[in-house]
Amino acid sequence: MTSTSPSAAPGYSLWQMVRYMLVLGSMGFGGPVALVGYMQRDLVERRGWISAADYKEGLALAQLAPGPLAAQLAIYLGYVHYRLRGATLVGVAFVLPSFLMVVALGWAYVRFGGIAWMQAVFYGVGAAVIGIIAMSAKKLTAKSIGADKLLWAIYLLLALVTVITESEIAWLFIAAGVLVWLVRSPPKWLGSAGLHGAALTQLPPALGLFNGADSGILAQIAIFFGKAGAFVFGSGLAIVPFLYGGVVTEHHWLNDKQFVDAVAVAMITPGPVVITVGFIGYLIAGLPGAGVAALATFVPCYVFTVIPAPYFKKYGRVPGVLAFVDGITAAAIGAIAGSVVVIAKRSIVDIPTALIALVTAALLWKYKKLQEPVIVAAAALLGLILYPLIHR
Repeated sequence: MTSTSPSAAPGYSLWQMVRYMLVLGSMGFGGPVALVGYMQRDLVERRGWISAADYKEGLALAQLAPGPLAAQLAIYLGYVHYRLRGATLVGVAFVLPSFLMVVALGWAYVRFGGIAWMQAVFYGVGAAVIGIIAMSAKKLTAKSIGADKLLWAIYLLLALVTVITESEIAWLFIAAGVLVWLVRSPPKWLGSAGLHGAALTQLPPALGLFNGADSGILAQIAIFFGKAGAFVFGSGLAIVPFLYGGVVTEHHWLNDKQFVDAVAVAMITPGPVVITVGFIGYLIAGLPGAGVAALATFVPCYVFTVIPAPYFKKYGRVPGVLAFVDGITAAAIGAIAGSVVVIAKRSIVDIPTALIALVTAALLWKYKKLQEPVIVAAAALLGLILYPLIHR
């Protein structure tokens, strides 16, 4: 049975799959790697709803295409037997619980943000988030970059650019993908394609056209978060530097502290890390802002799953496609590494916060199965204890 050909009647109903994704979206902690592991355990091994072949194809597509890994895999698994209807309902079911949670937290943050206890909580959690992102960047670097000199050059360049500019230049992601594609698997027309090469030089100005959203705050939110959703590769943390550059540096929608708090909210809620866009959208423009930000972020994820799904089995292993994705992935991970430095400059404000960040990284290094929400909860308690003592 494959997802690209007619298959036997599934041994489950669409609503059973939707209910499963609702539960996973409500209680699935641990980040994208844990979430995809839960899907394999529950849907392939225990229930037998999805074949191992379909699961592997879905995971490969989720890793290759832009979009948060766990959300794209969930959408693909919904597509396997129930096509567009299944992909749509399953995707909504997976994202909706965590979206509602971050909106509720956004309301509480706006309503009670000035209260000392909430400031104390984020004092500790914001520092812990730095350790979490640092270790995630380390794991992603080891897994995806390896010993490849070209990928290391791209990685270091994007990390340096992110640190210097304190933002993320989206067209560099595409340029990195094109570079690796041309070096590793050059197309046959390359030798006579001077016109094509000239066209590539116009990519940065062309992408810049998307920056001119002047038709209202919701339109600006839709365009910016739509771009953000199109540049999240593999781990939801890839969106962090992109969001920082746009939300804080370019548009000035949030200040540094609010942005770090938004990342912390993503860490303490289940479901995809990318759902932090709902919290950010709420801080910018209330409930409409949250809805537009989330929709704009996840629509590319949905589109980049359902459109290539029928063709992925045939073309997903093409060397040129793999090389292009390797380049973009190296750029994304480099930006994550650079964002650790940028965000740390705002979150590490004294010795206690520096110690919290270092201890967080050390614990995640030593205890591989330690869940981030446990660390975040402990950091929140530390914040409640230390903040009043330091800020008397």
